[in-house]
Amino acid sequence: MEHKTDTTIQFSGLKSGVYDYDFTLDNSFFSVYKNEKILDGKVVFNVRLEKKERLLMFFFDYSGEVLTTCDRCLGEMTMPVKGTQTLYVKFSDTEQSDDEDVVFLPEKAHSIDLAQWMYEYVAIAMPIQCIHEDDAEGNPTCDPEMMQYLTGASDGERQTDEEGEQEQEALETDPRWDVLKTLKNK
Repeated sequence: MEHKTDTTIQFSGLKSGVYDYDFTLDNSFFSVYKNEKILDGKVVFNVRLEKKERLLMFFFDYSGEVLTTCDRCLGEMTMPVKGTQTLYVKFSDTEQSDDEDVVFLPEKAHSIDLAQWMYEYVAIAMPIQCIHEDDAEGNPTCDPEMMQYLTGASDGERQTDEEGEQEQEALETDPRWDVLKTLKNK
């Protein structure tokens, strides 16, 4: 995957110490990943690299907004995201790690592209279910047309439908259960 945002850090040639980097991820970045949850966004990453002789520690601090789809009304909505993460990079030609926060690079590596980790950090910062917030009175702020469709109709029509459903259920009752209903009423 190739994206326009350069998220590569060249660490060869850097002395041991602390280095700060800033990245702004926007639509040109998110459009590469083809995720139906993240349609667009603008997220600012502040990355602190602490370089040691055989270890790189990346400290990610990020915040911004992503454009996503409401799970209730399917309308677009803006979702704030923010968080902090830490990534450890070790050097080895053979070792691998099951820990998602530890990455091994070959001994001769001279740079690392942080794009995949940044994308994943934004994705996990989003809630599992994205829904428009309710207004001050507790009413949904979702698309009114879609909400009317989801509820079936206006309140008066819905009450009539519920009464009709109850009458239909009464007609479809298995007569063997009528005896039990009389016991319930005692």
